[in-house]
Amino acid sequence: MAIRVISAVIGLPILIFFVVMGGIYLQAAIAVVSLIGMFEFYMAVSKKIKAVHIVGFLTQILYISLIHIPNSFQIIITCAMLCIMILLVFKHNTNSIYDACAAIFGFLYVGYLMTDIFLIRSMEGVGAAMVWVPFICAWGSDTGAYFTGSAFGRHKLAPVLSPKKSVEGAIGGVISGAALNMVFAAVMCNIYRFGGIFDRDLLYVIIVFGIIGAVGAAFSQLGDLAASAVKRFTKIKDYGKIMPGHGGVLDRFDSVLFTAPAVYIMLRLIG
Repeated sequence: MAIRVISAVIGLPILIFFVVMGGIYLQAAIAVVSLIGMFEFYMAVSKKIKAVHIVGFLTQILYISLIHIPNSFQIIITCAMLCIMILLVFKHNTNSIYDACAAIFGFLYVGYLMTDIFLIRSMEGVGAAMVWVPFICAWGSDTGAYFTGSAFGRHKLAPVLSPKKSVEGAIGGVISGAALNMVFAAVMCNIYRFGGIFDRDLLYVIIVFGIIGAVGAAFSQLGDLAASAVKRFTKIKDYGKIMPGHGGVLDRFDSVLFTAPAVYIMLRLIG
């Protein structure tokens, strides 16, 4: 636990720096983190990096670099698919269709979903503040689920994938995520007064953020279970050891990979 806390204390200021800076700094940070996460995923699934996986890495680099260019995703993903299929022709002895599927899935699961953090940060008006919402959902859910589950957990949520998780803990995590986001909304309403969602009725904003927090917390737990499903299938305990006490990048960001797109979609719907 001590190592886990020390690792978090060191990592949090780094996260804050890149999120606050935004722009190309955040793009570069997300690119690096997502590439490491994709590396962990490919190693877990295929046990080694193969030619088709290189296409996955290049796809993520191009995607986050050209993210603001209209229709860039369609062009990039089309080129990636063609390159992967061509490699299957010339590298069929060492690259299977299983590896090819892992290559494109690794990009979509890790790189594509993680890039939603940058999209939230880039939203006009209050993106710099809103980018913290996915993290609040994930951290709030983890904390609430842990303490609620420890105190009241009786019924197993997913006994095969995660034996320690309970239904009571999951409910506590959703409530905790909603509550923390409501507090966050109340604070932000006193800071931002130049338009956007924070320039509306306080009660409305708090209710909206409570809903976002609850949904985000639920997706956070689904993200954790999804990562556990992959680890169970590949028969590994952790994705990596890059973060002492936490494991790999995917072990730490598995929840955020689900909360970021969920929050981004809800914010786009709210307008």
